[in-house]
Amino acid sequence: MLFRIAPLIGLTSALALSACAHMDREEVTTVGTAQLRYGDGSTAGKAQLIRQDQALELAVTVTGMTPGMHGFHLHSVGKCLPPDFKSAGGHLNPNGNTHGKNSTNPAHLGDLPNLDVSDSGTASTQVQIGGNASRDLADVFDQDGTAIVIHAGADDYRSDPAGNAGSRIACGVLRPLDR
Repeated sequence: MLFRIAPLIGLTSALALSACAHMDREEVTTVGTAQLRYGDGSTAGKAQLIRQDQALELAVTVTGMTPGMHGFHLHSVGKCLPPDFKSAGGHLNPNGNTHGKNSTNPAHLGDLPNLDVSDSGTASTQVQIGGNASRDLADVFDQDGTAIVIHAGADDYRSDPAGNAGSRIACGVLRPLDR
């Protein structure tokens, strides 16, 4: 009798362990992309908006940029008219929060850390945005869309509403992918 039950116990244990392993894996999905362009229309880089369970991350890669720190943010309008990209509006701020991680209040949704561009003019980063993927996706992909804007200088993380990062040098409209 024990010889008949042993394979059954082994199979049950293997199924239980595989179910546990599946529960630990979070689904990672690219939900949006952007092609970043300079004011002259040339390619500056690309971005991907990635959902992992209830977190959103923005992955950005740029080339041909002046070395140093550059502020970059999510802006409230999905429009990038060159050469100044002012068409992208202000920072994405659906809750009316103040700007900057050094602020005494919570930072707004469009607030991102500075982009550190290497001496070769390239940078690549992946940063978490927001705190609730479902709510934040609704804000990012609202009726007028969202743009990613890179500035000429560093964000000071405190000047409200924009971080004193200088002119807008690159822009890309964040477009949702079909799900």
